[in-house]
Amino acid sequence: MEVSKPGRNLNGKTILITGGAGFIGSNLIHYLLRQYPEIKIINLDKLTYAGNLENLEDVASDPRYEFIRGDICDQNLVQEIFPRINGVIHLAAETHVDRSILDAGQFVLTDVFGTFVLLDALRRSLHVEYFLHVSTDEVYGSRDEGYFREEDALNPSSPYAASKAGADRLAYAYYVTYGLPIIIIRPSNNYGPYQYPEKFIPLFITNALDNLPLPLYGRGTNIRDWLHVEDHCRAIDMVVKYGREGEVYNIGGNNEVPNITVAEMICDFLGKPKDLIRFVKDRPGHDRRYALDCQKIRSLGWQPQIPFEEGLRKTINWYIENEGWWRRIKEKSQAFRAFYEAYYKEREVIKEVK
Repeated sequence: MEVSKPGRNLNGKTILITGGAGFIGSNLIHYLLRQYPEIKIINLDKLTYAGNLENLEDVASDPRYEFIRGDICDQNLVQEIFPRINGVIHLAAETHVDRSILDAGQFVLTDVFGTFVLLDALRRSLHVEYFLHVSTDEVYGSRDEGYFREEDALNPSSPYAASKAGADRLAYAYYVTYGLPIIIIRPSNNYGPYQYPEKFIPLFITNALDNLPLPLYGRGTNIRDWLHVEDHCRAIDMVVKYGREGEVYNIGGNNEVPNITVAEMICDFLGKPKDLIRFVKDRPGHDRRYALDCQKIRSLGWQPQIPFEEGLRKTINWYIENEGWWRRIKEKSQAFRAFYEAYYKEREVIKEVK
């Protein structure tokens, strides 16, 4: 069912995107600048290990784009920015489950307190038209059968998911208590260009290109619903324009694939032997399956356009064509090397895939 009523106008407006130098944020900035010739974007990013201004070199001189290096936990800085904006798309977060297991504190600080700082600024800025909070499907926990609906209870398993659930519900509380224009989305696992190479798909692509082991948790039977980042950007655009205040929208790619299948597809696309795949000790609290009922956002007129096999092939080609981008991270980033050593190289290999 297509939406017929007029939506919110993004053209001619100034939008604050938090975490815009990251994977989803940089893809979203590119998307919005292509779609809206008169938009103005302010990118607020702390530039932690996963933030990379190389992602946005091609738009750095665009007069519609402004970068501010700063922390969403900095209350004074955030308060200074809000009088200049008409809307917020809040993406800034610590996002890697494995890192949250090693050190949960930064996740609570950034994901929960940082969201509070933004919401408090929103409460003081009555002219801001909307605040889109980007949550995650991981707030629901795991489900063996069926699909999570937006009204289902949240049951997060990891410190990362718990911090996102806290921010999710804090945003909703500000809608209920203060009547603020909050909208929440819960997307499934994203993949695509510019994703930091410690995440599953880019790690396996880049390791395979270098003929390095592909460390797969457990038996590789965990299932994820994969959403190409371009489809996610289109969904964000749709929800900003037509989403209702106080509502939650699931965003899934309708691409449920076991991790072992993803690993084997990467090997096949690259012509690499499957014995690069190494089953390693599973991580604690590893959710078995995520799956979303997305009828609500489909009623706004959105549906995913990129099938997983096509999107994965495009993603692999991007990493092949942009070798310098990921190699600089993997070979020169102390944050990447320290995490990889701590979390993969020391994990027990259960067996190889033949």
